[in-house]
Amino acid sequence: MKATMLYGAGDVRFEDVAEPTIQKPTDAIIRLAASCVCGSDLWPYRGAQPVDGPQAMGHEYCGVVGAVGDAVTSVRPGQFVVGSFVLSDNSCPHCKYGFQSSCEQREFMTGAQAPLARVPLADGTLVALDQHPDEDLIPSLLAVSDVYGTGYFACDAAGVKPGMTVAVVGDGAVGLMAVLSAKQMGADRIIAMSRHKSRQDLALEFGATDIVAERGEDGIAKIRELTGGVGADAVMECVGMEESMKQAIYGARPGGSIGYVGVPHGVTFDGQELFFAQRQMLGGPAPVRRFLPDLIDSVLKREINPGKVFDLEIPLADVAEGYKAMDERRAIKTLLRV
Repeated sequence: MKATMLYGAGDVRFEDVAEPTIQKPTDAIIRLAASCVCGSDLWPYRGAQPVDGPQAMGHEYCGVVGAVGDAVTSVRPGQFVVGSFVLSDNSCPHCKYGFQSSCEQREFMTGAQAPLARVPLADGTLVALDQHPDEDLIPSLLAVSDVYGTGYFACDAAGVKPGMTVAVVGDGAVGLMAVLSAKQMGADRIIAMSRHKSRQDLALEFGATDIVAERGEDGIAKIRELTGGVGADAVMECVGMEESMKQAIYGARPGGSIGYVGVPHGVTFDGQELFFAQRQMLGGPAPVRRFLPDLIDSVLKREINPGKVFDLEIPLADVAEGYKAMDERRAIKTLLRV
């Protein structure tokens, strides 16, 4: 089969590879219904992360089970499944506390920008639907596996509750999903920080009440201006850069919370600065598996439509163009049709 391989900065190829096979009794093989390009894929694509050799790309996925290992009991061939980008056994102590992304057997999904993919730890990672979904729900179910689950975790980590005033730093796909999640959790005022008209429009559609185009110190000042000089009750950091993290910390009020899900690059903290800031912080890789059943149910009931974040849809064979479009900010998120 052909699959997506990254050879180095800017070098994405759709080329022949061996079909995945069952390697361990806990594995499953799925035939993908669709795949996509993640914002985190752009870090190695841009050369911000080293690429030691050709690597299989793709960690967001949903589709139909084709085969399972002898130890797999929770899913069976023919079922439609959605899984997390973090693979977990869902039974270790950390999983039981709801942090499957710190599972004692944790692995990270790879190779999902392809027609077929191997999913290790299938019992703990995959959630099966009762029946195959309607075709128009596929983008939203795909979003649940990472980008929406991550935006949701940002809000959960920040403790978003009904009536709160919150802010979202970052207008990429995860930031937009955090806006949608904050609305779903009942936030009364949602400040979306964005400089791009198409992203501003989608943020407003997802539930944002205010748009702030300023960044850095100016962005912080604008949040405080909008909140009567106080700051937001909760801020979701969805970028992973030094400026965006400081914007999140100081955009929140003292005692407020920051949920950070942007993969950090070059972020440092001063201990004294954090000490006197008095903000609560929780984040990291999202434990999507914790949220999968509820988020899938919301999609199937058509209560939410996170699939709207995909503003470019192309065939899987054109995956290199999908990366380029996102890198050049011509697309928020690329859906790859298998």
